[in-house]
Amino acid sequence: MKKYTYTESKDTRSGFGAGLLEAGKQNENVVALCADLIGSLKMNDFIKEFPERFFQIGIAEANMMGIAAGLTIGGKIPFTGTFANFSTGRVYDQIRQSIAYSDKNVKIAASHAGLTLGEDGATHQILEDIGLMKMLPGMTVINPCDFNQTKAATIAVAKYEGPVYLRFGRPVVPNFTPADQEFVIGKAVLLNEGTDVSIIATGHLVWEAIQAGEKLAELGINAEIINIHTIKPLDEEAILKSVAKTKCVVTAEEHNRLGGLGDSVAQVLTRELPTPQEYVAVNDSFGESGTPAQLMEKYGLNAAAIVAAAQKVIKRK
Repeated sequence: MKKYTYTESKDTRSGFGAGLLEAGKQNENVVALCADLIGSLKMNDFIKEFPERFFQIGIAEANMMGIAAGLTIGGKIPFTGTFANFSTGRVYDQIRQSIAYSDKNVKIAASHAGLTLGEDGATHQILEDIGLMKMLPGMTVINPCDFNQTKAATIAVAKYEGPVYLRFGRPVVPNFTPADQEFVIGKAVLLNEGTDVSIIATGHLVWEAIQAGEKLAELGINAEIINIHTIKPLDEEAILKSVAKTKCVVTAEEHNRLGGLGDSVAQVLTRELPTPQEYVAVNDSFGESGTPAQLMEKYGLNAAAIVAAAQKVIKRK
């Protein structure tokens, strides 16, 4: 098992803030809009550097999406910023009609996604957003795993032509991917080669998958670990190549079991290579208030759950 280490833990939302600033420096057409959550979205540095390219919309998320769509007509590259819950569920009609259907070059930056929003509770912990966004024709869906990858993803998204949903989170997590990495939209990252089980993870669950791989190695199980940072378009080639070798798969995500990464992988395998699969995801329920660690433990979104799922699916081969 390849060893991964880190020197610091950082929140992925700060990776977005750093990436937005760099994207703004690289392209004067990059602009930012926010729905009264500047601090939470870490937009302060961008605003300080480019005050004339920032628009505070206030608590009017639907209006923000419409304004962003309009800005693209003049050649601007708008990033909208608010919580994932307000970036999707509250404004789905506006995204569908004004951005996706109209194929507008809007970048929907969605922070505080999943259970790890924590104490704010179920009303803010959206677990359906990946499903909502990936079902929209033409929408790219990206869910990076740490600070460095979120920064790189934000810069890459600014250069990409077309609507994008960029999902990231609130808590500090291990920052273990390279600072100088090349982020290729739609290209999975192979973290560890293995022969016994494929573990395909996204977002905060990638580090948990690495920890699970180390535990499985102690048990004599050689896990192949893949970081799927782009859920749509999905790197089907990487998935099929891995599963053809291991003959079983575990998917891991901080999202509802229905409609997320696991379902996307299952669709590929059902069509191309029917394979035993286990899901590590929230089992079709809402969340609740608690610390991120407490919630990940209660809802089975951690390394221990991935280990158990791997052991279970190997028996089904």
